[in-house]
Amino acid sequence: MIDREILKEVLATALSEGGDFADIFVENKKATGISCEGGKIERVHSGTDIGAGIRVISGESTSYAYTNDLTREGLTKAAEIVSHAAAGAKKNVSFDLTKLQPTVNFEIKQRPENVDARDKVAAVLAADSAAREAGGHAVKQVMVGYGDVVQRVIIANSYGNYIEDERIRTRLFVQAVAAENDIIQTGMEIAGSHSGFELLKRFSPEEVARTAARRAREMLKARPAPTGRMPVVMAAEAGGTMVHEACGHGMEADLVQKDLSVYAGKIGQKVASDKITVIDDPTMADRYGSYRFDDEGVPARPVTLIENGILKDYMYDRLTSSIHGRQSNGHGRRESYQDKPIPRMGNTYIAPGKDNPEDIIKAVGKGLLVKKMGAGKLIPPPETLYSMWPRDT
Repeated sequence: MIDREILKEVLATALSEGGDFADIFVENKKATGISCEGGKIERVHSGTDIGAGIRVISGESTSYAYTNDLTREGLTKAAEIVSHAAAGAKKNVSFDLTKLQPTVNFEIKQRPENVDARDKVAAVLAADSAAREAGGHAVKQVMVGYGDVVQRVIIANSYGNYIEDERIRTRLFVQAVAAENDIIQTGMEIAGSHSGFELLKRFSPEEVARTAARRAREMLKARPAPTGRMPVVMAAEAGGTMVHEACGHGMEADLVQKDLSVYAGKIGQKVASDKITVIDDPTMADRYGSYRFDDEGVPARPVTLIENGILKDYMYDRLTSSIHGRQSNGHGRRESYQDKPIPRMGNTYIAPGKDNPEDIIKAVGKGLLVKKMGAGKLIPPPETLYSMWPRDT
């Protein structure tokens, strides 16, 4: 997208008035979103967003500017703006940019931009039809959403690193609303991954839809959940959402450093059962939160956050890691070129234990078994179906 010599000039300009570090994040994102409600396609949305963000770090302070003008002049102007916010003496900066190679790769079998829009619409309509058929007269409303994004990025920094990367993500969600007498219930199912349109071969739209519809129908006959304090047993599938929301955000270093986390200052301390190990691994195949490089160009790698109940690490980007005297562990993520990076999760999960699941259940006299939890976020509006949601996957 941009010649390396121009990137070197822009970075040198950004640091010309001082500062410790500068980087540039160039993004070309092509996205498609399709929504269906009431058995009709409501919206087919596609578009391209191109731009660049330039950052200078001085101590613990950051200056940031972004632009849609990717010419030499446009980038230089943005670099000059951030340079004036930097602290320090004027200096001449010279460095080479060396391309970094990824340590992990993800196979894309069917690139979404090569799939005809009519095929995507057909998949959405097939899901809508399957949900209505599976739900019968009880299902009164069905919403189906499809989204894909192809994001190409270039990242370069004053350490001399140069990265070219591509991220492809696809997602399908179905929501069914069932009603009987005065009772209204909702069922939802989502399939999403760092993959292309082949996602819908692994998770057929019809089966995703039938699952959502069955869930809504079964909820109509469900007894009210018991009240009071009781043991809760969580299945593996449910544990991911729980550990993401209850633990993962608390181990993001920016929240730790603002003293907004219960895990602040507890490295090396016991924070969970000795049977609990929590890992964040962006290198996992076929997961929505996977990536080769983070949005600062740091190679992705697994990070053990809790090991046998002991807090071992936080998730860092370059700024927060420098404050703690550490190296970034590859968790600097951004919404787009318009946003500076912050530490956020990739794929956070509890590592498998050694106990037999049936023995765990038998050991609980009276309690609650959670087999599945809903998404950590509310259902997105149609106009954001194609979004990557990189800060909270």
